[in-house]
Amino acid sequence: MARQRRPVGGARVAVLFVVVALLAAALPGLVAQDLAGDRLALLALRDALDRGRLLPWNTADPTPCKWRGVLCSNQTGQGVPQRVVELRLPGKRLIGTIPLGTVGNLTALQALSLRHNGITGGIPADIGNCDQLTVVNLTRNQFAGAVPEGFFSLAVLRNVDLSRNRLAGGVSQEFNRLKQLDTLFLDNNDFAGALPPGFYLPSLSRFNVSFNAQLTGPVPASLAGMPASAFQGTALCGGPLLACPNSPGGEKKKRLSRWAIVGIIAGAALVLLLIVGLVACLRRRQVASAASAGRPTETAAAANVRETTTPITVTLARTDRDAVKQSHAPPLAPVMISEGKKLVFLGSAPDRPYDLETLLRASAEVLGKGQHGTTYRATLDGGEPVLAVKRLREVHLSENEFRHRATALGALHHGNLTRLRAYFYSKEEKLLVYDFVGAGSLSALLHDGSLEGRARLDFTARARIALAAARGVAFIHQGGAKSSHGNLKSSNIVVTATRDGAYVSDYGIAQVTGAAAPPPRRGAGYHAPEVTDARSVPQSADVYSFGVVVLELLSGRAPQHALPEGADGVDLPRWVRSVVQEEWTSEVFDAAIANEPRVEGEMMRLLQLGIECTEQRPDRRPTMAEVEARIERIVEDTCRKDDFSSTDGSRSVSA
Repeated sequence: MARQRRPVGGARVAVLFVVVALLAAALPGLVAQDLAGDRLALLALRDALDRGRLLPWNTADPTPCKWRGVLCSNQTGQGVPQRVVELRLPGKRLIGTIPLGTVGNLTALQALSLRHNGITGGIPADIGNCDQLTVVNLTRNQFAGAVPEGFFSLAVLRNVDLSRNRLAGGVSQEFNRLKQLDTLFLDNNDFAGALPPGFYLPSLSRFNVSFNAQLTGPVPASLAGMPASAFQGTALCGGPLLACPNSPGGEKKKRLSRWAIVGIIAGAALVLLLIVGLVACLRRRQVASAASAGRPTETAAAANVRETTTPITVTLARTDRDAVKQSHAPPLAPVMISEGKKLVFLGSAPDRPYDLETLLRASAEVLGKGQHGTTYRATLDGGEPVLAVKRLREVHLSENEFRHRATALGALHHGNLTRLRAYFYSKEEKLLVYDFVGAGSLSALLHDGSLEGRARLDFTARARIALAAARGVAFIHQGGAKSSHGNLKSSNIVVTATRDGAYVSDYGIAQVTGAAAPPPRRGAGYHAPEVTDARSVPQSADVYSFGVVVLELLSGRAPQHALPEGADGVDLPRWVRSVVQEEWTSEVFDAAIANEPRVEGEMMRLLQLGIECTEQRPDRRPTMAEVEARIERIVEDTCRKDDFSSTDGSRSVSA
C-alpha cells in the first residue's frame, strides 16, 4: 500500500509546482524583489506606454540604473541588493494605461513622477506594493476612476499631486491614513460629493481641491485655515468661503428683526459720539498744555518731527491674518519714540508730507521676517502713500555711522532697486522706510502656490524677472556704490504686478546694522561656499547667490534652508549638476515651463548661465555685468520668437 501512495504524492507535488508556475506567469502583479525584477517591470511599463520608443533606454544593458529617468540605490553591500528607488519620466509623451505588475512591482520605489503625459485608465491598483513611496506626481495626465484602495496604504507618503486628471468619486476619508502627508493636490478633476467631516492630516500644509465642480457641503474644520483659492470652482462653503446656508451663523442673520437692526445702528452711533467727545477732550488738554509751556500748537503733518516732552509709545497696527500667512511673525511690540527724535528723509521730501507719528499710526501688514528684522507694508490715511517699513532687530552702530551708511544706500537710484526714502534712529528703535513696489516676492510666487499658479509664470516672464534682478545687482556692483548686495535671495526680489519685471530689495542691510550675524551655512542655500561673515560679502558671492536664484526660477524648486523650518529644499547647484551629468536635463525644468515650444534653446542657455554663476571657485564665475548682458540677449531672442508667433506683435523686450 505504501508503494502505491508514493507516486500519488509525487504527482500531487508535481501538480502543485505546475500550478505555482502558471500563477507566476499569469499574475503580473507578483512582486519583484531584486534589480532584475525591477528591470523587467520597467520594460513592461515601456512596452505599455512608450509605443513610439521615445525613451532612450539601452535595453542591452543588464542593469536599468543608467537609463534616463531611473535612479537606483547604492551599490550592493552588506547583503542589501541594489534596487530602483526613483522613476521620473515627465513630459515624455507616454500614452496608454499602466498595467498591473509594472509600477506595482517596483517595491523599493521612493519617488514616482509621470507628470505631463497622456496616460489613461486608472491609477494601478497594485501601487500599494510600493510601501516606501514618499513622492507621487501624476499631474496633467488623463487618469480616470477612483483613487485605488492600495494608495491609502502608502504610509510614508509626503507629497501627492494628482491634479488635472479625470479622477472621480468622492474624496475618501481614507486619506487620513497618510499621516505624514504634507502636500495633497486634487484640483481640476471630477471628484464629487462632500469632503469628509473627519478629514484630518496633522502634517498637511498645502491642499487644493479647486475646480471640482461637484464637490459640495461644508469645508472640514481641519481645512478651514487653507486659502480660499484651494476651494475655488467648487460648491463648497464655510471655512475660508462664504458661510453655509444652514450654518448657525446664517440662521441668526436671517432672524434679525427690524428692531434689532435699529438697535445695532443706535448703539454704534452712541459709541461714535463717545469717541468723538473723548478725542475733543484730549485735544483741548493738549492745546492747554502747549499754551502753558509757551509753545505753539501743531497745525500740520508737513513737519518732519513731532516733539514730545517725554518718550511716547505708538503701536503699529497689523493684520493678523497676513502675519500668519506670510511670515508667522509675532505681534509688533510698541515702538518707543524718544524726545527730539524725528524721521529723516533722504533726498527730496515726499509729495504728501508725513511725520513719524503719522507713519507709525498707519495700518500695516507683515510682509516678512528675516535675520535683520521685520518688514511691514504701511498704508497712510487716505491710502497714499504705501510704504515698506523695515524695523531693524539689532543695530551696533552709532547714530553718525548709521546716518552715513543709510545716506549711501538712499543715494542708489535705479529702476530695479527699491528706493530708500527715510530712516529713524533712536536708542530704542531703528527703522528704514522704502517705497512699496511690486505685488509680492519671487519666493512666494514660486513656492506658495500650486502648479497651476506657477504655470501663469511662463519662461518669458521668468527670463524678464531674471534680467530685471540682474540689472539691479549689476548697478550696485558698478554704477552705484560699487559694493555688494550681501543677502541676495528670491524672497528679496519683488515681482511686479504684471509678472514681467522685478525690484531688488534689502541690499546693504548687513552693513547698515553692523551687527554680528551667525555664519551662513556653507555649501547650501544661497550662500557662496567662501562666505564666512554676512557683513563682508564679495561681489563674486553675489554672483553665486544670483545663480542659485536663476536655478530656482528654472526648476521651481527651493534651495536648502530657504523656506520655513520643516519645509523641503535642495542643494540646487549640486542637484542641477548631477541631473545634467546624467544627461537628463529636461528633469531640471519646472513642469510649468518644461514643454514650452520654441524656447528650448533659450532655456538651456539660461540654465548654463546659472551653472556658471554657481561655480565653487569665485574666479570662474562671470561678473554681474556679463550676466546682465547674457540674460538680455536671451530675453531678446525669446521675445523675438514670441513676436513671430503672436498676432498683434505687441510684446516688448524691456523688463
